Amino acid sequence: MTTHTFDIVVLGGGSGGYAAALRASELGKSVALIEKDKVGGTCLHRGCIPTKALLHAAEVAEHVRDAAHVGISATLEGIDPAGVRAYREGIVAKKYKGLEGLVKARGIITVAGFGRLNADRSVSVGDDVYVGTDVVLATGSYSRTLPGLEIGGRILTSEQALSLDVIPERVLVLGGGVIGVEFASVWRSFGTEVTIIEALPHLVPNEDIAMSKGLERAFRRRGIQYSLGVRFQNATQDDRSVTVTLEDGKEFTADYLLVAVGRGPVTADLGFEEAGVTLD
Repeated sequence: MTTHTFDIVVLGGGSGGYAAALRASELGKSVALIEKDKVGGTCLHRGCIPTKALLHAAEVAEHVRDAAHVGISATLEGIDPAGVRAYREGIVAKKYKGLEGLVKARGIITVAGFGRLNADRSVSVGDDVYVGTDVVLATGSYSRTLPGLEIGGRILTSEQALSLDVIPERVLVLGGGVIGVEFASVWRSFGTEVTIIEALPHLVPNEDIAMSKGLERAFRRRGIQYSLGVRFQNATQDDRSVTVTLEDGKEFTADYLLVAVGRGPVTADLGFEEAGVTLD
């Protein structure tokens, strides 16, 4: 094995990891940034940034539909999924290139590979060991699902929803938090019939109640349906549709089901507990 020594070793190159690496570099520290995929993580490549690009495309579609209200003659002929995808990927590629340049300019050493924390708080990547005076754990998150609800086929996470190459006619969104309502808004602007299923009494239940009620009113005006206050029971699918059943027996059927019930921390099989890191 080859040992590499730095002031700071950052495990995970997502938004938390690269921000810590950049700040440490500004303070004059030598930094190794370890990432198994692409620097930028979920937010840049599969989350915040591509979703906001979709929201902008959806906003343009709405403006074209409503152009006559401001005296502009315009017709929305349709949504081109391939064109929207190219626009979204272009935004991500541009920001990724800029981030790579910034990290390189700051003298941060980027290590491509799967990193695992060792008992002595060093980090192993293949046959190399990275030792830091301090180690930052920034290993990101994953899309959660519910017990008994298997992802696959017509049951999607947000990452898979981003890669859809069609505009669905009907979509169910399980979870009325920020991820669920963003996708619901985008799909509705693209002409999809959308129903959100949220077990708690309001959409975006972690936000202020006035904000939740305002969003619910706005969604009603746009024709976005939602079911509140009843828990999910199960989902079944075939090659054409997916059906969700709630605990009160009510059923909803659509082309796809987006599971947007939150995100969990990526901590499994990374050596955290063996290194004495307490997980809650």
